[in-house]
Amino acid sequence: MAARRRLKKGSEALEVSAFINLIVVLVPFLLSTAVFSRIAVVDLTLPAKSANYEGLKENDLKLEVVVRHDAIEVGDKIGGLISRIPNTADGATDTTSLNTVMLQVKQKFPAVTSASVLPEPNIPYDTMIHVMDAMRTAKTANGGTEVVDVDLFPAISIGDAPVRH
Repeated sequence: MAARRRLKKGSEALEVSAFINLIVVLVPFLLSTAVFSRIAVVDLTLPAKSANYEGLKENDLKLEVVVRHDAIEVGDKIGGLISRIPNTADGATDTTSLNTVMLQVKQKFPAVTSASVLPEPNIPYDTMIHVMDAMRTAKTANGGTEVVDVDLFPAISIGDAPVRH
């Protein structure tokens, strides 16, 4: 019987230098090409289920903007319709005119910050965002050449549009 010799195998070192090189190149590349998008969050509330008309003052404004498929109707819950803004000739919602009307209403009622948006069913999401943006802020000249943003009605509630009769 011949004696068998076994080779002793030592532990091998794990080769990670190629992986580390890949990570060193990949991480800065991914960070430099990443799109950092700005996400804006608008706090919205639902209007109260029952309205308390007795608590309203005569000159108190309860602003409602009804978004219909053919026009935008700006009104007061108690006082009625303030302005009806028809869509443009190409069928788009006229948010520029809405912004102008909102600025005029804000000048008459500077203390009011809340408004309700009441869309009809199947109004596109993009249209709703443009309407809310037109209601929240406006750009005005500050007595000179400087243009500044003015808060109009930042506290926006969302509900359903009343049915047309």
